[in-house]
Amino acid sequence: MGIVNATPDSFSDGGQYYSAGDPSGALARCERLMKAGADMLDIGGESTRPGSVPLSLADELERVLPVVRHALTLGVPVSVDTYKAGVMQAVLDLGADVINDIWALRQPGALATIAAHPACGVCLMHMHREPRTMQLEPMTGDVVLQVRDFLKTAAQALIAAGVRPERLVLDAGIGFGKTVEQNFALLARQGELQSLGFPMLAAWSRKSSLASLIKAEGDAEIEMSERLVPSVAAALLAVERGARVVRVHDVHATVQALKVWHAARP
Repeated sequence: MGIVNATPDSFSDGGQYYSAGDPSGALARCERLMKAGADMLDIGGESTRPGSVPLSLADELERVLPVVRHALTLGVPVSVDTYKAGVMQAVLDLGADVINDIWALRQPGALATIAAHPACGVCLMHMHREPRTMQLEPMTGDVVLQVRDFLKTAAQALIAAGVRPERLVLDAGIGFGKTVEQNFALLARQGELQSLGFPMLAAWSRKSSLASLIKAEGDAEIEMSERLVPSVAAALLAVERGARVVRVHDVHATVQALKVWHAARP
């Protein structure tokens, strides 16, 4: 899953592929990721980095809709990263294939919107608190058990609304209200989440936990380009532990690494 951020403020590439009123950078990004080997595109118009401020529905639609229209012509499934029911409705009406929701359909109207579209897929993610405050007071206790219980409850609510189980993918929410140690515990014990019986999506790409791991004492902030190798390593480990989807910025490098991993499988 290749990441397309039509945003001015995403933590990893904010402003690189978006400027107000001009979607050309994001459209070109879609095409580059396709050529690099992406199996799916994930388009987002609102940054949900720690400390981010919510975006209006109108602004998100202005950013996302032109990119979705273009992505739908490229011949791969299109996912839209949003938690707003109005955005979900608009992109599903256009033909988007998947809704990727950091709030796991807990925002008003979201669950009903998904339930009314029987052909779409949905990714339910765990998030502690909300983007503005999630890293101010991270989770405490056994994070794996808490994340598993949350995802189980979210999946059950969606199934109770009439959504078929095979439409669901689960995401542990790496970096969304967790400490560095808790994020790596989720990777180490990923099997406990997969015991719920749903495919897992792993989204480690360029996350700050990776930077914290490789940063030596006294070093300056780790540049995004320096997060490539740890991002690919985390993606490989997640796949080796059973993840079915990896959401990444660096598609070409991840595809190459996965080819090596696949060739070496017994």
